[in-house]
Amino acid sequence: MPEIKSQSLATMAVASSALRAQQGRMRVIAENIANAHSTARTAGGDPYRRQVPVFKPTTVQGGEGVQMLRVDPDQSAFKTEYDPGNPAADAKGYVKLPNVNTMVESLDMKEAQRAYEANLNVIETARSMQSRTLDILKK
Repeated sequence: MPEIKSQSLATMAVASSALRAQQGRMRVIAENIANAHSTARTAGGDPYRRQVPVFKPTTVQGGEGVQMLRVDPDQSAFKTEYDPGNPAADAKGYVKLPNVNTMVESLDMKEAQRAYEANLNVIETARSMQSRTLDILKK
């Protein structure tokens, strides 16, 4: 019985670590989407730079979980647009636009939501199995 409980708790701990990681990922994606059209505050300056979460494996209660280690800036090039009237335009009239592709961010958000839901299902299934095991042992 203690082994079943231990395995169930380890399963829940691994799934919980993934929930926290996906929650952090969704927060970063939401920030990227919110700033997808943010230009620089000064002429010729850099606009918002897309952020990318970095994950690392971690051990949780004897299982292999995951955690968000940090958030790194995406070093891909900014897009440019000719708009000499824009206050963020450089001397040639070009404005740097964020390196955020809202379509990619939306797809990443959907993937993170599905991973989050899958881990919720793992926790619910482990809890249900533990409850059923206890019911069997009571009989």
